[in-house]
Formats: sequence, structure tokens, C-alpha cells
Amino acid sequence: MQEAERKLLSLLMPEGLLEYFQILEVDQVDNQLHIYLDELNIAPTGYENSKLESKGFMPSTEISDFPIRGQKVTLHIRRRRWTVLDTGDIITRDWNLVREGARMTTEFGL
Repeated sequence: MQEAERKLLSLLMPEGLLEYFQILEVDQVDNQLHIYLDELNIAPTGYENSKLESKGFMPSTEISDFPIRGQKVTLHIRRRRWTVLDTGDIITRDWNLVREGARMTTEFGL
């Protein structure tokens, strides 16, 4: 992504969003924007040195965000899940910790 585009998107989206999610698609329906995002394959805190295998995504969550230029915004977010290969445990990122560290809005974090 070009630096100017990334900067513009970071100003329009919840703070810290682009660090953890990739924008897949943007649809404009009537007076509403639908933005589809997938979590990046970045190991959660505490698992950086573990062998992880991405096991796809959890069901999509819809979150209403602040309007952009008079249009309602809905974020469609798919969170990633991983298997820890050594133990077989299924893990996801702890969004309560990320929200505090990245200063994301409570609405986004939930």
C-alpha cells in the first residue's frame, strides 16, 4: 500500500486497526459503507516464539463505526484463530490487551 493511502486510511479508520487487519473489500450500499477486514497472520502476544498454524477465521462480527462523510459505516471483521502445534491448543488474540495498548475504541475492541 502506498504511504499516502495508508496514512489517509489510518485517519479514517479506528486507531491501530491497520496494524492488525487487512482491508479486503469496501461496498457502498445506499447511504452506508461496508468495510470487510481480516486479521493479519501475526502471532498473538506471548506466542511469538511458538510454532503456530493459522486455522482460518472465527465468524464475522459487525461493528458500527463513526460515519465517514455522512455515510454510516459498518466494519465486518473476521478474527483469526491459530493452533499451537506443540500442545494442540486453539488460541485467538486477546483484544482487551490490544485495545489498551493500541488505544482502539472500546466499540472496536469489543
